[in-house]
Amino acid sequence: MNQQGQAKRNLWIMWFANFFVSGSMTMVLPFISLYIDSFGNFTAKYVQHWSGLTFAVTFVSAFIFSPVWGKIGDRYGRKKILIISGLGMAVSIFLIGFAQSVWQLFFLRFFMGFFSGFIPMSQAFISTQTPKEIAGRVLGTLQTGSITGSLLGPMLGGVLADTLGYSTTFKWTSIAIFISALLVMTTKEFRIEVRSGAKSHYSSKEVLTHIFRNPVMLTVLVISALVQIAHFSIQPILSLFVGELHGKANIAFYSGIAFSVAGLGNLLMSRNWGKIADKYGYIKILVILLFAAGIIYLPGAMVTSFWQLVLIRFVLGVAIGGIIPVRIAYIRQEAPIAMQGEVLGYNNSLRFLGNIIGPMLGGFVSGYLGFSAVFISTSILLIISGFILLVTMNKNPKLVKRPA
Repeated sequence: MNQQGQAKRNLWIMWFANFFVSGSMTMVLPFISLYIDSFGNFTAKYVQHWSGLTFAVTFVSAFIFSPVWGKIGDRYGRKKILIISGLGMAVSIFLIGFAQSVWQLFFLRFFMGFFSGFIPMSQAFISTQTPKEIAGRVLGTLQTGSITGSLLGPMLGGVLADTLGYSTTFKWTSIAIFISALLVMTTKEFRIEVRSGAKSHYSSKEVLTHIFRNPVMLTVLVISALVQIAHFSIQPILSLFVGELHGKANIAFYSGIAFSVAGLGNLLMSRNWGKIADKYGYIKILVILLFAAGIIYLPGAMVTSFWQLVLIRFVLGVAIGGIIPVRIAYIRQEAPIAMQGEVLGYNNSLRFLGNIIGPMLGGFVSGYLGFSAVFISTSILLIISGFILLVTMNKNPKLVKRPA
């Protein structure tokens, strides 16, 4: 099989692996706060605060290790890292199903963070096999796998949680992630042809120098953190907000719908945003998407019914669906193949930093100022991110170019 055929085969294998990982991870996200509440008779403020902390702690260890995994992947291959990541997450989630206290859940989610990053690493794995001119489309296609999983996962998780209980749902979830690790074993790793004389290895100092000499790339990496702060500030308290709007009946299922509907919007537009960005430029499209997402989040502060929330999250999914593939495609365009794993590792590390700050921020803001304040702060942060990137783009027009 030639490289083109192998790359296509790898893409679809990783599509299904991402589907299982994303579906499994989002199965349990809607009811982490409800799982905490099941450990004892706690106040609503206690549950909200610990929901944010427990949600965020996974990303503390992931923040530390993401660049390390990226550098190891550049040197020794990303396939091995993907297998380790899948097996590590599977074991961690299986053990979470046996947690009996908030502290046990907290420490197990911290342990899980060491193995997080399967989906970002899979993006790096496929990126190095993809020509620059079609990177947005290919990475958008790959993202539809994780989006489809995130679309089905929360609803399935809600049904399982309502019928089998939270503990059993965690245990079943670990099996699907284990399957993803097995799927990765069937892929073949390679890199597309690089120009003659190109370096095969870069030191961390050279990688960081490359990033800091490109202010647009540096801004894109920083915005990775800001976007995650904004987006993840909603996640840990969404099921509590759904309970306030809809009531306690079948709350896990309805929380799953609220989570999943954003994934439906993602699924419809992710690949299309990648194609549009391939044609018109990644940074220009990224600016548009940041402003759009910020504007769409704002009405969430004023919803009075569950179905209004569902509608807003669907439209948000349409807008936000292109941010990840467009961002990764830009890095694919600007970073040499031999350093892309480490650059994407820093990108993932900054994303995980946002994942740390966002849930804690959302938990504390909602606890003291109410749910509406979380939507308002999220909207403002996304719009600010759009302005920052717009200013940087206008100051450095030569660095903002269509893919060659």
